[in-house]
Amino acid sequence: MTADELLAMPDDGYRYELVKGELTRMAPTGHKHGIVTMDIAGPLHQHVRENNYGAVYGAETGFIITQNPDTVRAPDVAFVRRARLERAGDVKSYWIGQPDLAVEVVSPGDTVAEVEEKVAEWLEAGTGAVWVVSPKLRTVTVYRSLTDIVTLTEQDTLDGGNVVPGFQLPISLIFSEIKTMKDKVND
Repeated sequence: MTADELLAMPDDGYRYELVKGELTRMAPTGHKHGIVTMDIAGPLHQHVRENNYGAVYGAETGFIITQNPDTVRAPDVAFVRRARLERAGDVKSYWIGQPDLAVEVVSPGDTVAEVEEKVAEWLEAGTGAVWVVSPKLRTVTVYRSLTDIVTLTEQDTLDGGNVVPGFQLPISLIFSEIKTMKDKVND
């Protein structure tokens, strides 16, 4: 299958990615996944917008990271720098190329191998940083390459580095709504 064929598919309620020409169906995400994704996307979007750095994208946005055969991935959150947006002009379909930042929030059904494969694909395509967010472990692992890897805990602060300058978010805030809901249920 090609990226154009994927784009033309009718909406059947599922999300899809294309991996080396093969269609991969993804189930809708769960409750915690959605909350954690927004707890990262919201502050990131605000920071990017306030500084006119570019655009932040939601999970339905496809990026063509290889062609012939096509691979179209859709990270949970993505960022593309303003200069690249200006060069691309009005994009009518999927973004051709990698985002500058890809954020993957780990779902309960994700395997380590699947997550590692996505991280490697993003980095090989030229993505400047990949953040892998684990709601279960309450950690964010920052990949700048396959050898430059840092895992942050709730005592740490996520930093946008040279990809999203000035962006900082305490890891504890990413998981605070989940903790608050859990505490209310246990009261």
